[in-house]
Order: sequence, then C-alpha cells, then structure tokens
Amino acid sequence: MYTPDLYKNENQEEIRAFLKENSFGILINHTNGKLCATHIPIELELNADGKEILQGHISKLNPQAEGFRENDQVLAVFTGPHSYISSSWYDHENVPTWNYIAVHVYGRIKIVDYENSVEQLKKLVDKYEVNSKNPVRVEILSEKTMREARGIFGFEIEIEEIQATKKLSQNRDDHNYKNIISELEKTENPQSIAVAKEMSKCRK
Repeated sequence: MYTPDLYKNENQEEIRAFLKENSFGILINHTNGKLCATHIPIELELNADGKEILQGHISKLNPQAEGFRENDQVLAVFTGPHSYISSSWYDHENVPTWNYIAVHVYGRIKIVDYENSVEQLKKLVDKYEVNSKNPVRVEILSEKTMREARGIFGFEIEIEEIQATKKLSQNRDDHNYKNIISELEKTENPQSIAVAKEMSKCRK
C-alpha cells in the first residue's frame, strides 16, 4: 500500500484497536492464475504461543480456498471511515481529496482442523452477540444446525507485515483543519462524521 510518510500510522496499539473494531475485511490471494477476494470477518487473536495472528473461516465451496495450498501468501485489507474532502472548505485554492483510514496485513495462511474451526466460531459469535437481548451461543445449537459448520474451513494467518494508513488532512494548518472537521459534521453523513471524530482525536 502506497503511503506517504506523513500518513503512515506506526502506533501499534492504535492499529491493534482498529483491527478489532473494523474486523470485517477482504481476504485476497492468488488462485488458479488469478486474484481472488472474499469479504469476511477476520479477527485479531493470540495463538497458543501468545503471538498475534488473524483468524477466520471460509466456505469449502469457495474456489479461493483452493489457492491456499498452492501459495499460502495472502493479504487482508481492513477499512475504516472515509470521506470526500472538498477544497471549497480551505481558505486557499487547492484540489479536492479523500480522507480515510486503512490497514493492510500481509501473511501466510493455514487451514485449521474442525475442532479449532468451531472454537473460532464460538469466539466470533460471542463477540457479536454480547449486546443481543437473546444471545445465540454455538454451544447450544443443535447437532443438525452444527452440521453446517462442516461446510467451512477455519484458518489462521501468520502476520508478516502490517501497513497502516491514516490520511486525515495532517498537511493542513490548524485553521483549515478545524474547518474541515466542521464541514464534515454538517454533512449528516455517518462516514463523514466518523472521519471528523477521528480528526478531532488527532489534533485538539
């Protein structure tokens, strides 16, 4: 991912929090001579050795999974809030741009066995059911329902490199920076308002 130095995020705690909060990602690999991508939840977890990895699952019917055995190198892409930035919001002439936050994780993937796949599903469901009025739990699902879990591959990605971009108008002076935040808040667009919130965190 091309990222000018000004926009590189090397704060590991921030990156870790971002991955946990924006875990619906895009898994990309090379299968049968072409690039393939699947949109799935991919969770940051610790393995048995205490090392950070990514975990997820994919349908056994998905042709993308065939490529994991041929070439275990994968890319997981995670995106956060993003918004168009109008140059009419500046006090000088300039070009419009786009503000966004994104993280690319490069690594090597391996398929895990059925038992580990089910454990991953339990963690995933528990995470997203925590605020449910009547939370679903994998442990109480019927044997018939759980047969569907036989149709997936659980996987782990050994993380080799993380590239993180946080492009939030860092190149603007305080006056223009504050004005961008103000204009974003006026849009009533949830993505734009989320960008304004992130910008407010970066510069008080």
